[in-house]
Amino acid sequence: MHKVLVLNGPNLNLLGTREPEIYGSTTLQDIEEMLQKRGQEAGIEVDCFQSNHEGVLVDKIQAARGVYDYIIFNAAAFTHYSIALRDAIAAVEVPLIEVHISNIHKREEFRHNSVLAPVAMGQICGLGVESYLAALEAIIYKLKK
Repeated sequence: MHKVLVLNGPNLNLLGTREPEIYGSTTLQDIEEMLQKRGQEAGIEVDCFQSNHEGVLVDKIQAARGVYDYIIFNAAAFTHYSIALRDAIAAVEVPLIEVHISNIHKREEFRHNSVLAPVAMGQICGLGVESYLAALEAIIYKLKK
């Protein structure tokens, strides 16, 4: 069975109550359940993990080598400055899709740059929580090819 790891960075555990005008009212648990249900329909195991700690996310990325076929990652604020996460992604060679609920390119200037994008397979942003589903659908498509 194919396996996908969904990682979420800092403050995403607050989805549903955190700045709902930007992030909506869907909780992280809702997103995880939606992804796991769609994964099950496609015959893919979807594991989800969230941490507010950069090093813990680095450890999860490193542990993904040889275990997961793909990673879906919303690194949140770490997107814009975490060279440690960027280097971990490059080192493990597990294809990764970077996702964001909001369109980071329409927000504050400091959010426009992603240090992860150059080592990611692709980036999906601005579709709301459907950004995660779009990433999973892309993975399902690639696994069927």
